[in-house]
Amino acid sequence: MILETFPVGPLQCNCTIMGDEATREAIVVDPGDEITRIYRRLTTLGLTLKQILITHAHIDHIGGALKLKSLTGAPIFLNENDLPQLKIMAEQAAWLGVETPETAPPDEGLSDGRRVGLDNYPALALHTPGHTQGSICLYFEPLKMVLSGDTLFAGSIGRTDLPGGNYDQILDSIQTRLLTLPDITHVIPGHGRPTSVGSERKANPFLQ
Repeated sequence: MILETFPVGPLQCNCTIMGDEATREAIVVDPGDEITRIYRRLTTLGLTLKQILITHAHIDHIGGALKLKSLTGAPIFLNENDLPQLKIMAEQAAWLGVETPETAPPDEGLSDGRRVGLDNYPALALHTPGHTQGSICLYFEPLKMVLSGDTLFAGSIGRTDLPGGNYDQILDSIQTRLLTLPDITHVIPGHGRPTSVGSERKANPFLQ
C-alpha cells in the first residue's frame, strides 16, 4: 500500500493519497490546494485516481477538488448535508483573503455507512456532524486507521463557530462514532499531527 499525507494550502490542510501497489489505483482525500503538486505525485507514483473524497466542504479541504477532477476524471464524493457550504464559497474565500475556487455539486454522495476507497483498502464513511453538518470521517477498518477530517485532532476538536457548526453535536459525534473505535486505531486528522483513538480518549481535554 502507498499512503502519503502532506499539508497543502495556507491553512495546511492534510491531503492524503492512498494507492494500491497491485492495481495502481488511488484515492485522494481533501485536495484543498496545490493540485499541481498532488497530480505530479500521482503521476510519479504511477497511480490512476479513482475517487476524490472530501471530509467536509470548507475551502481548505475542497478548494482544489474540481481542478483535480478536471486533470484525472475522477468523481468527487461529498456528504449532501454540506451542499450549503458550496453556496457560501465566496464568503469562505473572503475569510482567508484568497480567490474563490471553482466548485460544483459532487458526483456522488458520501452518506453515513457508504463504502468507498479501493477494493483492497475499503473505507466506511462515518457521518460526524458538528464542525459542519456534512462532516464525515473515513474508517479503514482492516488498516486500523481513520481519517478524521476536522472532527478530531491531536489534543483538540474541530471549531464550531462557523456556519453549520454545533459544539454539542461534534462532541456527540466524537463520543458515539470515533471513541467507539478500538484504541489502537490510528487517527490522521485534517490538520496537524497524527494520533490514536486511545490517546485522545485518555488525554484530549475536550473529551474528559
